[in-house]
Amino acid sequence: MPTVLRFSGLRVVIYLNDHRPAHVHVIGRGSEAVFNLNCAAGPAELRENYGFSRRELSHIQTVLTKHLEELCRSWEEIHGIA
Repeated sequence: MPTVLRFSGLRVVIYLNDHRPAHVHVIGRGSEAVFNLNCAAGPAELRENYGFSRRELSHIQTVLTKHLEELCRSWEEIHGIA
């Protein structure tokens, strides 16, 4: 499970051999959330949340959307699409 981005004490990971649609798992502080990337137009969109507050989720979504192009490229490279 490669870490593709780190910010604010959180890790953004993409699982190997994972299913579509393109998405990332955000892990940290005893919590995890899954965001669909909606490549290539975005924005990143919350799919599942296990423990993050609404404020944290808003911050995470903002950062993921800012890095959307990079995250979509990583998803494609990891899954052999590119």
